[in-house]
Amino acid sequence: MFLVEGNKTILELPNSNFKIKEIFSTEPNNFLSKDIQFTQIAENELKKISFLQNPKDSVAVCELLEKSEFIDKDFQLVLDGIQDPGNLGTIIRLADWFGIEQIICSEDTVDFYNPKVIQATMGSFTRVNIVYCNLTEYLSKTENINVGTDMEGENIYHFEKPKKINLILGNEGNGMRDETEKFLHKKISIPRFGKSQSTESLNVSMAAGIILGQMFSKYERN
Repeated sequence: MFLVEGNKTILELPNSNFKIKEIFSTEPNNFLSKDIQFTQIAENELKKISFLQNPKDSVAVCELLEKSEFIDKDFQLVLDGIQDPGNLGTIIRLADWFGIEQIICSEDTVDFYNPKVIQATMGSFTRVNIVYCNLTEYLSKTENINVGTDMEGENIYHFEKPKKINLILGNEGNGMRDETEKFLHKKISIPRFGKSQSTESLNVSMAAGIILGQMFSKYERN
């Protein structure tokens, strides 16, 4: 089981593959479906079961999805050891915004069901398929073009996006692993325009947003 917090996100669950087992809410009535077990609770009780400092209105207990086989999509994000829940949640939200249906994660990437990840997605987790696998094994077999970020890579503003692409994002502190980098077909970089050398790199989810925005602007023009 895992928790989903807040009515706004809970209301998106019936349109997804996630099954709600029970809802605990400070609301006086069952706002979703009479078929789902609903328990009204006091605000102090909500605080006890919530992972948030300032919980909203409801908490839904949901069932984990069964692991299933997956097939390559034309545009995928591949995450190599992302550790921060907020980063993963933001990247899932970005994927949803740009219509990317699937994210492939290394086995040591932060757990998708982490409450902070779920919260950071703002409901986008219901529309993006998250898969965990042996990354080197997957990258060696995929038919997509593996593209990774590198300070010495091609300028993203000149880069032509392949028709089938895996955009690989590495760990927050160490970047992608050597064994992952071996499978790259192309490397890209975000050029620095500021003169200050104090900022060594960009946050991984921030970099993802810049890269996706640029790639999809070209995609739309084509």
